[in-house]
Amino acid sequence: MELAEKRIALGITGGIAAYKSAELVRLFVKQGASVQVAMTQAATHFVSPTTFHALSGNRVFTDPWDSNTDKGLAHINFSREADVLVVAPASANFIAKAANGIADDLLSTLTLARNRPLLLVPAMNAQMWLNPATQRNVAVLRADGVTILGPASGEQACGEIGEGRMIEPEEILEDVIAFLQPKHLIGKRVLVTAGPTFETIDPVRGITNLSSGKMGFAVARAARESGADVTLVSGPVNQPTPRGVSRIDVTTALEMHAAVLRQANDIDVFIAVAAVADYRPKVVTAHKVKKDAGSPPTIDLVQNPDILSDVVALPNPPFCVGFAAESRNLAEYAEKKRRAKKIPLIVGNLIQNGFGGDENTLTLFDDHGQTQMASAPKLHLARQLMARIAMLLKENDAAH
Repeated sequence: MELAEKRIALGITGGIAAYKSAELVRLFVKQGASVQVAMTQAATHFVSPTTFHALSGNRVFTDPWDSNTDKGLAHINFSREADVLVVAPASANFIAKAANGIADDLLSTLTLARNRPLLLVPAMNAQMWLNPATQRNVAVLRADGVTILGPASGEQACGEIGEGRMIEPEEILEDVIAFLQPKHLIGKRVLVTAGPTFETIDPVRGITNLSSGKMGFAVARAARESGADVTLVSGPVNQPTPRGVSRIDVTTALEMHAAVLRQANDIDVFIAVAAVADYRPKVVTAHKVKKDAGSPPTIDLVQNPDILSDVVALPNPPFCVGFAAESRNLAEYAEKKRRAKKIPLIVGNLIQNGFGGDENTLTLFDDHGQTQMASAPKLHLARQLMARIAMLLKENDAAH
């Protein structure tokens, strides 16, 4: 569970989007978090505190003068005992109060009294969001270190269409999980490749492999969680883009090569996870090749460019990480590949231990030797990989 042993203080303000916060509490609890809810009086007109009590298993606070607390005032307890304070939805009125230090109800008071990070999830009419006063208040909050999640754009309860919708509970959950991860790569620009490539034979056939893209997408998400600015170049896969990651879709190895080289001079780290086809047909036929009863067709192949090698060969290359998926002799083949490509780190795995699945077993090969990583979900492994990359980057900087 992503939020095991985490304590989340959730503030809910008045607005129709308050109904989404019930699902948000359910998601937090499902991921192992302990959730304590505080509501403004306006919020109770949209959703009953009883709903949040049932979903969280904890009392819901609405009164700043509540005396039924174990120690001190409710707002002090609320602030001191959480890992993070999330306000979702955060109305325009609440954002104004938070920006100006106004504490005239329980939620605004505990926000002012907090000693934990604050994440605000705006939800309001589009004109209210675009109003210069709201934009000034948001700018003040960001300058004060408050994280703003959203808003989204779309149809609103009032019937208008525009920016101001609260982002969905699943998106808030992902953002909160990301926020709580160690920030190993703040300020770094990371480029990741993922998935297979598809090399066309004719309009209906091609050469490809079984790569699902899951590992590469997990790496991109973990890099973003670590604080990096991440671009993902993906082959044809059915995977959702991680939040906050810029995605470039390609099909062939040549397209991936071109997309990577366009970015490669402006990045700090290149992580080549994609399973790029080594060869492509020399000639692509315009029409479907018909089956010949006499003999199968002959397909002449030419070699695709080696994307990782071409990035390493740049005059000022980024820190490069390769991946090696093998069916046998992993240590021998992975280390040989690392030395041949002259890269500081290669990540190896046996295809029978996770190719296409949700979990994997990885081994890291670098100048320190081999580091075996226990079998785990791919996202967990990707987070461990970010920590390793950060350590090696620090060593590299110290050496220069």
